[in-house]
Amino acid sequence: MKLMKSSEQQNATVIGEFILLGFGNTKNLNTPLFLLFLIIYIATVSGNILIITLVMAEKHLHTPMYFFLSNLSFLEICYTTTILPKVIANFLTGNKTISLWGCILQMHIFCTLAATECYLLAAMSYDRYLAICRPLHYVTLMNCKTCVLLVLMSWITGFVLISVLTSLLTQLMFCNQYKIDHFFCDFTPLIRLSCSDTWVIESVALVTSCLGILPTFFITVTSYAFIIQAIMKIHSVNGRQKAFSTCSSHLTVVSIFYGSLMLVYIVPTTDTFKNLNKSFSFLYSILTPMLNPFIYSLRNREVKVIIRNTLC
Repeated sequence: MKLMKSSEQQNATVIGEFILLGFGNTKNLNTPLFLLFLIIYIATVSGNILIITLVMAEKHLHTPMYFFLSNLSFLEICYTTTILPKVIANFLTGNKTISLWGCILQMHIFCTLAATECYLLAAMSYDRYLAICRPLHYVTLMNCKTCVLLVLMSWITGFVLISVLTSLLTQLMFCNQYKIDHFFCDFTPLIRLSCSDTWVIESVALVTSCLGILPTFFITVTSYAFIIQAIMKIHSVNGRQKAFSTCSSHLTVVSIFYGSLMLVYIVPTTDTFKNLNKSFSFLYSILTPMLNPFIYSLRNREVKVIIRNTLC
């Protein structure tokens, strides 16, 4: 383990590398797990690239809903690429070390993308609310300029919120503990290893979490409450099914993402729940990006028709 002497503290050593414990002792399963995660990564990137390509190529998909969807697919590619290549390399080589700055960079990119996705999902929920609850004003309210502005604000806000945390994280010292009980560098497992006072950064993390998750979750829940209320007022069964089909895919993605995300940070972080937290982290950080293209394509009639026509 690489150690660097610090002149700031007597008899203290600052850790320059961490060991990602990952999913535990999997030496006998390295090859199968390598193949599994490689397949997941290829499927995730390929599926999301397919969505982006279809949206760009088909004029019928040049609508606000598919504009947000293509941005979500791009975000999912970045999301997965931040984590999976390192996980795959760990299984392939057996080397689970990661440098301090590499760990901080991975955490910064991952958390930025997670925060951005919260805002992007909220924007998609608002888009569906306008389309179903205010259809006569939809074209005016959700124009091209508004769509671009919502996407840019999602990326900028996510980046700014996490940059504050990252700047504070770089000021912490890591002295003795160097084993991260996770398969990637997440914020909470990382700061627990610090030998510095983490009260300030934990307080800022709580504020940024409230600013990042709570408003977007409230917007999403409120939007779908109005959407469901509007759908229930439709008298014909076919009309209800048609209205609900336009937002069911997005509602599925939102439920999986927010459900697993909240369970990771709400479930008590005791030894009993560590493996459970890893499972939920796997769900929202790796499995959800892979499933999104299938959810949107298999549950969306318009996308299925375009894919079928392209293949034929």
